[in-house]
Amino acid sequence: MDLSGELAGPFRWDLVTPDQLGSLLDGVAAPDLWFLDGLVGCAGKVVARSGGGDLVFVGRSLDSMFDFLSGAFAGLPDPQRLGRLPLSFARTSWSARGWVTHALAAGDVTRAREFLAALEITPDSLARRSRPVTFVDVVWKGSTFTDVFELVRGWVDDERGSWPVLRRKLRFVGVTMRTKTSPKTWRWQQHVPWTAQLPASAVVNVSLSRGVWSYFGDNQTKLTRTFRPEQWRAEADGPGRDERTRVALAEAVTLVAHGRSRTGRHALARAIAGAPALSEPWLRTLVRQLNHG
Repeated sequence: MDLSGELAGPFRWDLVTPDQLGSLLDGVAAPDLWFLDGLVGCAGKVVARSGGGDLVFVGRSLDSMFDFLSGAFAGLPDPQRLGRLPLSFARTSWSARGWVTHALAAGDVTRAREFLAALEITPDSLARRSRPVTFVDVVWKGSTFTDVFELVRGWVDDERGSWPVLRRKLRFVGVTMRTKTSPKTWRWQQHVPWTAQLPASAVVNVSLSRGVWSYFGDNQTKLTRTFRPEQWRAEADGPGRDERTRVALAEAVTLVAHGRSRTGRHALARAIAGAPALSEPWLRTLVRQLNHG
């Protein structure tokens, strides 16, 4: 599911068929994938807990997981589809009352729906889906997932869609920072009311170590610019060619290649092994395909 050419979003290379790169990586050192084991283990759990849905990565934080899985799924018969919803919903400003989060303007909602439609996520297409749509993102307090849910739910209401049917076509997998668990552990989904509108199994979490979570969520150089509401209707930008972008591109290309390799596919299969969802035929089939890849 690729938005390029359909909407004026931030440019990002197609790294599965990277015929656009030319000499961009000439002279760039091989990346240090110090986070690889954590990424692969987390990706396996995300897939296992996705309900067999097509995975839509929100924003930029988990681009590395998107890249790795793009390689791992390439060439498989009837794989889960992967997509990126590149929107950032950040819209806070400082006032005399402190930080204020502004509501999305009507034009912003319309534009966001266009991005969803390009990914074949509309009330009508959801009703026809055989697979659910599974949104994936790093999560702290769940504000981005709240925006995505309200965007879809509002659209269903506007189109007078059948919510009892469509609610079963939506899933959310949050990648959270790993902490010690206890009965008092703060869990984001227990503090946002909209999760009660979905089946209990539709909102799940996968934990990631603090260092890797912070790298992806806060520190990693991304291949695309951030894409806040005030930029959603801007003209498309071109590829970056500065040194930081080239280093980030080398990292992304290497992750796709690792996903395509036997080593990477077998590692993903091992990360899925033992998941309760292995009782479901779709996941057993995927593991078998990865092990024979």
